[in-house]
Amino acid sequence: MDHWSRRQFVQGVSVAGLGLLAGCGRLPGQAAPPARVPRIGVLAPTQTTAENIRAGLSALGYVEGRNVTLDVRTAEGNDAAWPDLAAEVVRLPVDVIYTVSTPATEAARGATSSIPIVMQAGGNPVETGLVASLAHPGGNITGVSFLARPLTTKRLELLKEVVPSVARVAVLWGQANRAVELAWSDLQAAAAELGVQVESVRVRDPDSLDSALERVTRTGADALVTLADNPVNARRTRIVEFAAANRLPGIYPLRDYVAEGGLMSYAADSRDVARRAATYIDKILKGMAPADLPIEQPTTFDFVINLKTAQTLGLTIPPHVLLQATEVIQ
Repeated sequence: MDHWSRRQFVQGVSVAGLGLLAGCGRLPGQAAPPARVPRIGVLAPTQTTAENIRAGLSALGYVEGRNVTLDVRTAEGNDAAWPDLAAEVVRLPVDVIYTVSTPATEAARGATSSIPIVMQAGGNPVETGLVASLAHPGGNITGVSFLARPLTTKRLELLKEVVPSVARVAVLWGQANRAVELAWSDLQAAAAELGVQVESVRVRDPDSLDSALERVTRTGADALVTLADNPVNARRTRIVEFAAANRLPGIYPLRDYVAEGGLMSYAADSRDVARRAATYIDKILKGMAPADLPIEQPTTFDFVINLKTAQTLGLTIPPHVLLQATEVIQ
């Protein structure tokens, strides 16, 4: 091979090598491109509920801003906002959508049939039409159910045990939520068995709560129950104040009510549910399909009693009820 041919040969090899390196996405001296950070869209009623999923992901080694990005959208008690918020996170786009509540999950499903959705929904997702079955969800939705229906009847039973004389209970709940409508039906059946009359008081949105509370007064109720509904939960401070001013014993679906002075709450452990939902997000980010992940149901529950409120109301919590409590606020 003559001198010119050798030079052509060397140049040819060099060009081929550069081509291979370029095909790998970088040239000599260039650093490897950073790994893509997965993006999770969060549809949560409030920023507080969004914190639970952050804690759950953190326990699995996810650090926000380093190996995961969370785009949080909150409805702040306005269920009508969910469709626009869901469309917004889909447009970002995101790799997974995490939803808290049945309306948020319904909105996410309406916005996408391809992005995986990990829900934390109150009602049975089969009954509300979100999935085909608990064992085989199908489609792009999986996650954890809150067992809203049995928990609702359990709350009424506990209220009756603590206040045996209760005869008429006002029930605060919102609208257009299939899961809560089913819970209301169960509550009516449980009330009939317990010899209690329940009075439905609907709350259209957080701004209409005061007029709803006026209707509670007109019912002549001697106790109060709130269903697990975003428009109601968003105004829990006002509800607790109303119950105290009217000396109404109440039982609620969130610990926050009791921390603010409500009498009792009974619910699935929301932090545990979020931790379990985080494992679903982790599995999906690692390649599993939501259709192959069975819907889970909670196994741990929080029963919180505010003893100071009980004393103010002149109530003595029966020992067998007190023993069931997971937390007692003095």
